[in-house]
Amino acid sequence: MNSIGSVVPGILVVAILGCGTEELPLAQRTSSAEGRDALNSSDPVWSADADDGEAPRYSDWSEPVNLGPVVNSDAIELEVSISRDGLSLYLASNRPDGFGDFDIWVCQRASVSDPWGPPQNLGPPINTSTRDQGMFLTLDGHRLYFFSDRPGGGGFGGTDLYVSRRRDQRDDFGWQTPVNLGPGVNGSFNETLPVHFEDDLTGTTTLYFTSNRPFGIGGPDIYASTLQPDGAFGPAVLVEELSSSRRDRILTIRRDGLEIFLGSDRPGPVPVPFELWVATRASTLEPWSTPVKLGPPVNSGADEGSAALSFDATTLYFVSSRPGGLGHDVWVTTRNKLKGPD
Repeated sequence: MNSIGSVVPGILVVAILGCGTEELPLAQRTSSAEGRDALNSSDPVWSADADDGEAPRYSDWSEPVNLGPVVNSDAIELEVSISRDGLSLYLASNRPDGFGDFDIWVCQRASVSDPWGPPQNLGPPINTSTRDQGMFLTLDGHRLYFFSDRPGGGGFGGTDLYVSRRRDQRDDFGWQTPVNLGPGVNGSFNETLPVHFEDDLTGTTTLYFTSNRPFGIGGPDIYASTLQPDGAFGPAVLVEELSSSRRDRILTIRRDGLEIFLGSDRPGPVPVPFELWVATRASTLEPWSTPVKLGPPVNSGADEGSAALSFDATTLYFVSSRPGGLGHDVWVTTRNKLKGPD
């Protein structure tokens, strides 16, 4: 059985130029965020070997807060993704006035201290009459990965992974026609929940995702694919240390690649509600640790099945069916950084 611990070495990052303008290397990109520091070439690449040999440390997560009826509805809110500047919150929902099954919506705010505005449907070409969900917005803001079972999109069967690009990273409604990611990641089974990670340390771009393809450990399991020099993602391999005999969902990754979040109903064999789990590693050259539960107050005994981590890793948006909301809602919890680079 093929497996991947952290990255497949030897693959260089290549720029994807579908937006009409060349994208800068990750370390040179800057953000127009209000109240946020931009990442630039002087920012250190953080690993357990940096500074005094200790990885970043954080406080415990706070008591979660429901985002309220402006964002949530009595329909089902599912996956979430947050922009680097913290001003756009993408979510999947089957609320009324959409285009079909689950659609992708976005909430906006003027600054990180302002409340969220109501969700707005991204419309075509992102949304169709079928399922469009599981979106992941890249750090540079130019690419939106998601899964869909849309017809006529060059699909391979089941749900496939797609990417859409935009020229203006501040235009939440400027997305171009999505492109199927191809046979390196997609197959005749269901591929869902893409999570994109660009590694400054190794120069590798990895796409993590969830799939129920055969020959895994259970189902669905977590897989990874690396970006090839031709701009396509290569053959996916099983991430054994993050997968289990139960259902596992990849959710979000810290920007340094040293902390990754997943949803799972492990350990089994009796199904339980999905809970949030986290795994860490000392550097991006190391395998992931055995995942552990986030525990209370984030996990509640209800279903917690989606999450998005802010750029500074101190805010976690997640979806839960716990009491105190309208149903399957978006909640937020925070933590403080105790040690490590900004």
